[in-house]
Amino acid sequence: MGIDFHDPSVTFSYASRMVSDEWITIIKPYIVSSEWNAVDIGCGGGIYTKALLEMGASHVTALDFSESMLTAAKENCLAYNSRISFKQGEASCTHLPSSVADIVLERAVIHHLNDLESPFEEAFRLLKPGGIFIVQDRTLEDCLLPGSREHIRGYFFEKEPLLIEQEIKRRFSSERVQSALTEAGFTGLNEIKLWETRKSFSTFQELASDLKSRTGRSILFELNDEQLNALVAFIEDKLKNEKSINERDRWTIWFAVRP
Repeated sequence: MGIDFHDPSVTFSYASRMVSDEWITIIKPYIVSSEWNAVDIGCGGGIYTKALLEMGASHVTALDFSESMLTAAKENCLAYNSRISFKQGEASCTHLPSSVADIVLERAVIHHLNDLESPFEEAFRLLKPGGIFIVQDRTLEDCLLPGSREHIRGYFFEKEPLLIEQEIKRRFSSERVQSALTEAGFTGLNEIKLWETRKSFSTFQELASDLKSRTGRSILFELNDEQLNALVAFIEDKLKNEKSINERDRWTIWFAVRP
């Protein structure tokens, strides 16, 4: 089945979260100038576009291939209209000028791409010398960590092993990412692991509603409604003694410098 990012019904699926403090803490040390511009490639609903602005970016260009996603991003970032511009384009062909950014962010993007070479070369082109490219995504190892009261995603694969095949197809290994960054010309590679808070739920019913709407979870579009309902029931049984749930996901972040 799969998600259709152009479908108006998913317009706000990637616009309803707040960025976690863990993410901000990890990113801040890479912001070394008081005046800096960023490009958020694959901005979705603008959640991280807004975070970059709140962290002090002078200007952010929010780019996505989906007009529906850009509609959500525009609404989500209304308070920052004077410091933000929106552009429809592809990660490998943004149609933006060269050397315009101090930071280029691609968060949760590369698992939707067929290759890394052309998107990484495009990011290199967009960055000023000394600029930082930030790639955040999950490796297969990140995805397949066991389920727990925090790592809800782990239960997806315990209940529906066929989803593992989908992840195998779309997840790049750390070695593959690092190799593509080097081939694109980047230096100073640094890789870290991050447990990032996704959302806190005061009851399981709140989590169930979030899961059933597939909010911000493209992998769940691989399941039909019957399968999804069975998955939610499975997770409910796993978490039956939990009064509140603080959901966190494990990510890998690669930082690279454009020399």
